[in-house]
Amino acid sequence: MRVGITGHRGLSSEVEAVVRRMLDEAVFAYAPDALIGVSCIADGPDAWFGQSVLRQGGRLEVVIPAEEYRDRLPDWHHPTYDHLLGHATKVHRTGRVVSDSHAHMAGSELLVGLVDALIAVWDGQPPRGYGGTADVVAHAHVVGIPVHVLWPEGAARD
Repeated sequence: MRVGITGHRGLSSEVEAVVRRMLDEAVFAYAPDALIGVSCIADGPDAWFGQSVLRQGGRLEVVIPAEEYRDRLPDWHHPTYDHLLGHATKVHRTGRVVSDSHAHMAGSELLVGLVDALIAVWDGQPPRGYGGTADVVAHAHVVGIPVHVLWPEGAARD
């Protein structure tokens, strides 16, 4: 089963703790030998999902939206990003160079095209900018990929 991830970045530590548990539960529902997780491995849910997939014994594939993508992520996240990328069994690239919202959406569209199901750490709200979680969920619905939304009850984004 090929499962992808999309989700809000910059969650509070309280919301992060709950989301990490929710992701573990969702990922651990799959048999390790049949699980392929697909992620852009950004800070937040993308990386937490990748870590869960590896802990479960599944395989991780990484989508890189742009060649400048890693450099645009927070410096504190680079070791995690590098670790996850180093454990990827396959890397998919969009061919874009500049890491902007259009590249991020292109990466997400590529990711959705690779998976059988999508997990979305999403508050259900409209996008705050092009290429956000809401846009990825909408794209998955358009192309017929089932979406499993994870969001802690009563949680809010900053």
